[in-house]
Amino acid sequence: MKLQTLDDSDYKRIPIFNLIKYLANRIVADGEIKLTQNGNLPKKIVSELYSQGFIEDYFIDNGLSKPYYEEKIEGIHLTRILLQLSGMTKKRNNKISLTLKGKRLLSNNDELLKLIFKTFTQKFNWGYFDLYETEAGQMGFAFSLFLVSKYGDTKRLDKFYAKKYFNAFPKFLDSSEFNDVLSEEQLERCYSIRTFDRFMDYFGLIQIDADDKIIPDEKFITKTDLLDKFIHFEPHQSIPE
Repeated sequence: MKLQTLDDSDYKRIPIFNLIKYLANRIVADGEIKLTQNGNLPKKIVSELYSQGFIEDYFIDNGLSKPYYEEKIEGIHLTRILLQLSGMTKKRNNKISLTLKGKRLLSNNDELLKLIFKTFTQKFNWGYFDLYETEAGQMGFAFSLFLVSKYGDTKRLDKFYAKKYFNAFPKFLDSSEFNDVLSEEQLERCYSIRTFDRFMDYFGLIQIDADDKIIPDEKFITKTDLLDKFIHFEPHQSIPE
């Protein structure tokens, strides 16, 4: 799997990239941002980030919550975490500021996106938001990307991909945790949310069509053109004897 350079206009279509870049520029403008006692972004910044329209939140959009609390909005919470894990920000006296690395990357969309992608897939724990003690979804994430690249021209149920994924990684279905705690339906839902809602959709690689529910009855996945523009798959090369 190789990550490729996108056109300038493509970067504007990637939600998590634009959230990170907006917040990083906001930090530069202010010099630093003082966090709350819990170490989160202040309400004013959270509201400003959400108002940019890069992401949607079911509870906010349905009037059940306000866009004030970082920890309650996954996309914004993830944005601050990725800035930290990637080394773009530093924290001192409960204030965050950009590192020299962070400032440099703000002017290089290609390097910035690839760093965010690698940080999310290799450093961030995908179980952080759901607390399922399984690596389902994160382990073999490139295989999921390959599946969507191959089959994603046609709108398909998320379960179509989940079944192919668990056929390729049967250890998750055979684990004691699955047998004792998680049903197959729960494990498929865990995979779907981690892979599609919190990964590919945040990176603009897919379109999700689903019921307007917290847990939709059906979720259909279609790839966007960004997937094949950003990610290129090549077959393994045989090693000469």
